[in-house]
Amino acid sequence: MFGIGFPELIVILVVALIVVGPSKLPDLARALGRGYAEFRRATNELKETFDQDETVRDIKNEFSSAQREIFSFKPDLESHARKKLNDLAEDEEMILSREDEPRQVKEMDSSSNPSHSRTKKTEDTLS
Repeated sequence: MFGIGFPELIVILVVALIVVGPSKLPDLARALGRGYAEFRRATNELKETFDQDETVRDIKNEFSSAQREIFSFKPDLESHARKKLNDLAEDEEMILSREDEPRQVKEMDSSSNPSHSRTKKTEDTLS
């Protein structure tokens, strides 16, 4: 325990018996036993607290490493998202330009043949 052997324990008990007396020795032993039990309980609680602190520290380290890993992906995700948005914008422009082509062709036909449009207007007014 504390490096106290059997002979030393006997000497301590004899001295305690002489100093305290035989009537109060059981009360002293009970008080020492309670004190020792309380000391062990406090020591165990302190160990548990250190274990909990270590567990919390480990969890914090894992969380920090996961957070660093996620943030390391952020630039890649942003560039990928920008590329996809640019591709979508280009596709949308291409679709819109294709939709505008027939209108432009019709407008070009109308503007290139003015007599046709006059004839059409004349026919509309005559009827």
